[in-house]
Amino acid sequence: MTASDKPSILGLTPEQLVGAIRPEPLRPYQARQIMAWVYRRGAVDFAAMTDLPAPLRKRLAGKFSVNPLRVARAAKSSDGTEKLLLRAPDGKSFECVLIPGRNRLTACLSSQAGCRLGCAFCATGSMGFSRGLTPAEMAGQLLHLKRLAERPVTNLVFMGMGEPLDNYENVLAAARIVNSPEGFGLGARHITISTAGLVPGIDRLSREPEQFKLAVSLNAADDRTRDSLMPVNRRYPIAELLGAVKRYAVRTGKLVTFEYVLLAGVNDRPADARNLGRLLKGIPSKVNLIPFNSPGKAVFKPPSPASVRGFLGLLSAVHPQVTIRASQGRDISAACGMLKASCTAQPQ
Repeated sequence: MTASDKPSILGLTPEQLVGAIRPEPLRPYQARQIMAWVYRRGAVDFAAMTDLPAPLRKRLAGKFSVNPLRVARAAKSSDGTEKLLLRAPDGKSFECVLIPGRNRLTACLSSQAGCRLGCAFCATGSMGFSRGLTPAEMAGQLLHLKRLAERPVTNLVFMGMGEPLDNYENVLAAARIVNSPEGFGLGARHITISTAGLVPGIDRLSREPEQFKLAVSLNAADDRTRDSLMPVNRRYPIAELLGAVKRYAVRTGKLVTFEYVLLAGVNDRPADARNLGRLLKGIPSKVNLIPFNSPGKAVFKPPSPASVRGFLGLLSAVHPQVTIRASQGRDISAACGMLKASCTAQPQ
C-alpha cells in the first residue's frame, strides 16, 4: 500500500484515534501526542514523532498517511497573499489562500472541488461540481498554509471553492478539528462558515454548540436580481433566507456578516442600496461590500469608485456597520470569486 492509498490521520478525533490501531489500541495520551505532532509541530511523517515508541511509529506508518495532499502549484501576490493549488490522491484539485492583514492572518479554505450552485459571477461556479472535501482534506489545506506562514494564523474562513453548507457534516467536523485544543486550537469565534443561502443549513448551524460565525453571500436586494445571479435564490428566496438569518441571530446572539459583491449596472444602483438597507433593518449584522473581481473575460464589470462610494454612503446612513472589503490577491486570481483550481506559478 502506497502512502497515497492510506487514509489520512487528520480526520480523526482523539477518541477515534485511540481505537483505530488494532489489536493493541493507543493510550489516550499517545493520541494527544500524535495530534500535537501533526497540528502544532507540523510533522509530515510518523518517523519524526520521536517521543512515541518506534514499534508504534511503524504501525502508524503502515496504516495511515499524515497529509496526502500535494502542492501542484503555488503563487504569491504583490500584496503578500499566497495561493496553493492542492491535489488529492484521486486527482481532484482545489485551492486555498493565505491572506495577510495588519493584525491578522487569515486562512481561506475550500469545502468542495467545484460547486454545484452556479452563481453567475463566481469563477468556481463555472467549473461544475466534482465532490465534497473530507475533514482531513480541509485540515490538510490548513497544514499546508501554516507552513507558508511567518506568523500564527489568527482567523479561518470557509470561503474558498464550494458551498460549505452543501457539505455540512464534513465542514463542521473540519471546523471542530481547527477549534479543538488537540487540533489547531483556534477559537470558534475566529472561524467563519459562509453560505450562498442554504436555509436548512443555516437553521442547523444555529443549533450547534460552538460559537462559529456565519457569513451570507447576499449580492442583491430583490428576488428578480438575485434569481439571475444566484440560482439558489429560486429555492430559498430572500424573505426565506433572511428569516433563517434572523433565527440564527436570535438563537446564537451573534452578529451575521452579509457579503455583497458589487456588479456595475446590476446591483450597485442607489435604489439597490436603499432596498438593501430596508431588508437588513432589525437584523444584527454587518455588511462587507466587495467590488467585483473580474476573472478574465467576465460578463460582469466592477463598479466605478464613485459608484462604490455612493452605495456605501446610502447604505451606511441606515445600516452603520458597512465596510468596503479591500480584495487581496487579484493578480494571482486569489480574491473573492476568482478561485478556479488554477495558479500562475510553477509546480512544486
